[in-house]
Amino acid sequence: MSASPVIRASRYAPVLIFLAAIAVLGTALASQYFGGLQPCELCLYERWPYYAIVIVMLLAMLRRNAGIARAALALSTLIFLGSSVLAAYHVGVEQHWIEGPTACTGDIGNASSPDALLQALQGRQPVQCDVVQWSFHGLSLAGLNLAMSLALLAFSLWAAIQPRADLRS
Repeated sequence: MSASPVIRASRYAPVLIFLAAIAVLGTALASQYFGGLQPCELCLYERWPYYAIVIVMLLAMLRRNAGIARAALALSTLIFLGSSVLAAYHVGVEQHWIEGPTACTGDIGNASSPDALLQALQGRQPVQCDVVQWSFHGLSLAGLNLAMSLALLAFSLWAAIQPRADLRS
């Protein structure tokens, strides 16, 4: 008897999450190295959860054990929760709803002397976190990352709470 699509999806959740993380990282790296978009400090931080997911899901796939898969899915739920919070923070910084890190946001027009201006410029990141470099239908890359992180959070949580038998290889 064939397994239902729901059971197959939960069984292969680590593979699907691994592939999604690779796709997100590949898109970010391609936009940087081939598209010419230089990442800001927050953009670089937003990649770290995906690096962690690649490692966690790779280990889960190599072990092929239901208990390890369940633990990996639970961990991925937490990682994507953190990723969602970080992406939401970046969106807030881009929209000027909240203050971002002083090294990559803000105005340098308050310098009282040329030396103060030079000091401000030296302490500033080359790419500003509060400036949207690229958007797709009004969504910045941080906004797209937020959408992806939330979707993967929901999928990870769903897969983690599936009946134990569904995760067996």
